[in-house]
Amino acid sequence: MVKFGYLVASLLIVIGVVWIGQGSGYFPYPKESFMINQTPWVYWGALAAIVGIVVMVVTRNAQHR
Repeated sequence: MVKFGYLVASLLIVIGVVWIGQGSGYFPYPKESFMINQTPWVYWGALAAIVGIVVMVVTRNAQHR
């Protein structure tokens, strides 16, 4: 179960960073993506990354019990 928690957390963080990059225009791939230079995706990406960090902290705390 711990490995699953870390996997979910890692995916959320990576997805969040990609969304931030696309929303801010720093990662314009694919070029026809509807997410490029769209500010709401920066916020959604930050939220996803924060949730990923929270899941990682909760998983780490559960592992030490």
